[in-house]
Amino acid sequence: MIIKKFTGKTEEEAVEAARKELGSNVVIMNVKSVKRKGLAGLFGGKQTEVTVALEEEKEVKRSVQSGAAQTALKSAKTEELLAARTAANVVSESSANIEKRLDSLETLLLNRFQQSEAEKKELLNTEGLEEQQKVEEPEEKQEASEQERFVKLLYNTMLESEVDEKYANQIVDDFDRANKPDLPIDYILSDVYQKMILKFGKAEGITPVEEGPRIVLFMGPTGVGKTTTIAKIASGFAVGDKKRVALLTADTYRIAAVEQLRIYANILEVPFRVIYTEEEVQKAILEFADYDYIFMDTAGHSHQNEEQLEHMKRLFETVKNAGACQTFLVLSATTKYRDLLKIVSSYREVTDYQLIFTKLDETATWGNLLNLKMYTDTPIAFVTYGQNVPNDIEPFNPQKIVKQILSTRAL
Repeated sequence: MIIKKFTGKTEEEAVEAARKELGSNVVIMNVKSVKRKGLAGLFGGKQTEVTVALEEEKEVKRSVQSGAAQTALKSAKTEELLAARTAANVVSESSANIEKRLDSLETLLLNRFQQSEAEKKELLNTEGLEEQQKVEEPEEKQEASEQERFVKLLYNTMLESEVDEKYANQIVDDFDRANKPDLPIDYILSDVYQKMILKFGKAEGITPVEEGPRIVLFMGPTGVGKTTTIAKIASGFAVGDKKRVALLTADTYRIAAVEQLRIYANILEVPFRVIYTEEEVQKAILEFADYDYIFMDTAGHSHQNEEQLEHMKRLFETVKNAGACQTFLVLSATTKYRDLLKIVSSYREVTDYQLIFTKLDETATWGNLLNLKMYTDTPIAFVTYGQNVPNDIEPFNPQKIVKQILSTRAL
């Protein structure tokens, strides 16, 4: 990975200089104001400094032994470049925020690194093993050990955040293949940070349609907070964006869920319908054909209940045939990883979906968000972190999640 800094009178000028030298696929990492060098700096002149990153083509190292392998390599390169272009929008956030996050994360990790080194040295001195280790370890390994130990710290930190070992190894291996020894710690951190953000990618979210309402379906197991999540999203569109919104529920198994959504509909002053059959779904969609959005709750149930999954398949097919729809699978960040894998696999049999994670405020380890993104290759659209409506929800922010994973502390 190439990481370089460019300066200009404005951010646009600095970014243009970066693109002229490195190409249009650069990813903006930091933007900040700096003093001009020389005499100009004495008189208060300032410039904008932009830090950009670019994945080098040589980082993709695969053996090519046949025409078929060459085709696969070209395809992989194309996908990587497309991912980089998409990630440019994901990584670009306010310059002050991203710089602050990287600086604070680096300080935190350096403190942990120095503490672990001091503890290691103290242990060796106590046990009288320091000289023995120097003899046993080759000199070359000792010279490269600081970088190796820092990468190991990042790896262990990911495991502490409950990132699956397979994906943590993949991230570390990606770094090792693309870089040389003896790199500065700030470079290592920036590179790993960037690679993790790229793996999250960007979600489509809820998009409008030109004709008719956008029908948005929410599914997921019981107890993950689907109803509250629907109320939060519907509030944003109805109150914040002044859109015409209707609420439907097919969750007739739980009276409390029906009444809860009915109360939210009354507060928002939007129409509400309870759906019992596929015919009633079609009728409701026709009734609200001139609305902007129709949000529909579905029954929460065990992912092991095949009968209910089959019923949901039929319901979703009816909705798809009736209009333009999007589906979101709502998951709790507190659910065990093994159970999450079963849930996402069973719901994949129903329809394609984007992910929403709830209850981030109830856990300090967010590694499962990365695990599920890499396992399903499905984007995360929203996260929630409390019960307050219409607050406690936001579009997925990969920078925030990656910082949490690498720091193992609440933001």
